[in-house]
Amino acid sequence: MHRWGAAAFVAASLVGGVLLPAVPATAVHGAVPGDFNGDGYRDAVLPAPGANVSGKEGAGAVVVLYGSASGLSASRRKTITQNTAGVPGAGEAGDAFGAATATADLNRDGYADLVVGTPYEDTSKGTDSGAVTVLWGSRSGLTSGTDLPSPSSSPWHYGQDVAALGLGAGAKTRVVVAGGDATVNFGGPFSRTGKFGSAVYNDDTASPLSVALGDLNGDGVPDPASTTDRLSDLSGGEVYTNPAYGDALKGNGLIVASGDVNGDGYADLVAGDPDEPEKAGVDGATGGRVLVWYGSAAGITTATTPVQITQNTAGVPGASEKDDNFGGSLAVADLNRDGLADIVIGSPFEDLAKSRAGQVTVVPGRASGALGTGSYSFSQDTAGVPGAAETDDFFGTTVSVGDVDKDGRPELFVGAAGENNSTGAVWVFPGGSARPTATGSRVITPKAVGLTQQWGTMLGGDGLLSVI
Repeated sequence: MHRWGAAAFVAASLVGGVLLPAVPATAVHGAVPGDFNGDGYRDAVLPAPGANVSGKEGAGAVVVLYGSASGLSASRRKTITQNTAGVPGAGEAGDAFGAATATADLNRDGYADLVVGTPYEDTSKGTDSGAVTVLWGSRSGLTSGTDLPSPSSSPWHYGQDVAALGLGAGAKTRVVVAGGDATVNFGGPFSRTGKFGSAVYNDDTASPLSVALGDLNGDGVPDPASTTDRLSDLSGGEVYTNPAYGDALKGNGLIVASGDVNGDGYADLVAGDPDEPEKAGVDGATGGRVLVWYGSAAGITTATTPVQITQNTAGVPGASEKDDNFGGSLAVADLNRDGLADIVIGSPFEDLAKSRAGQVTVVPGRASGALGTGSYSFSQDTAGVPGAAETDDFFGTTVSVGDVDKDGRPELFVGAAGENNSTGAVWVFPGGSARPTATGSRVITPKAVGLTQQWGTMLGGDGLLSVI
């Protein structure tokens, strides 16, 4: 994995043969839409970790687009930075505010709250120690924030990934944070004054990269899961549900997400492993893969064998080709409203008519039988999708799902960090009768939401691009 310092913002990095601005955010998740103002409509979250703020390059911003019966409008928005009144800190060059985001009603007041990672924030604990901020929902939307501090005396890149899940009062609502040195698992009750119930610091696994929360054993309490950075001669990193050295699950990956894929009442763990295998037939798969561990009353243990999905899996569009990076982004959500969570998989380096144009594949959940049947994909070359696939767009850099017009049909959000000189863009695919559809899809550009810099905004987030 690349390690960036704040000074790197004056340079550029080479990713897949294209010069990208060296926004150092190694975070991998973006928030699902949440109803931040309590009007009954979920609001979309568009991170822009490379946004310049008051002349500070790469300070970072988050754009909230308010949902409505008519969907999203760029005119109904709020742009939040560390210079926004009520938000802790101040926008500084290279902070990457918004590098990771997560949504949940943490204080259970009926308004969704937004958790924001700023992994390159300089604090009294050190340079690039990082910060995590909770922006509290209210009738007026996100108007104030408090920090979730790391218990560590010397954190590093704290906030490079965040996950949040509310399943009930007290400890049934949790936030988990990844930093370069450790994970921190916060339990409720949370309050908008900044108080929380507990904070468990865990540095028993090296170099955490991605985190997720899901009720893997059905006890009503969110269980944390994590991946590490690449630690050995295997592709990807190690995957944990019990973050203790030696307890890595079978399989590996760089990004995790959770949802009930088979509808048995237990959340399942899904990992994206976009790396090429170091040892053919031993770890990884050509072009990348996704692994699924099914939850149970015993949770997920080191004895649990995952199911593997690749582009060569029956029913999955395309074919496994070297360096596709299938599994480079990931979301788990019920898109077809059958009660089973579907797996949304980004392949940001997928070659189409142009190299590394990118593609997104949806694998429907199944109560029985092999995963893969009924899968479908979107790219900028799909009929009805705005724009066209271009070299190094990296369509599928990030993915998320949420219903923003309250019609019961979730929208699919897809980011492409390389679009238009790495200013980025986000595509919105409206929910259809059985799945999201390209018909009526739209693209949201930085300019449309008031971000006018000419390069490096990375609207939608840069996901794993600085890693893969």
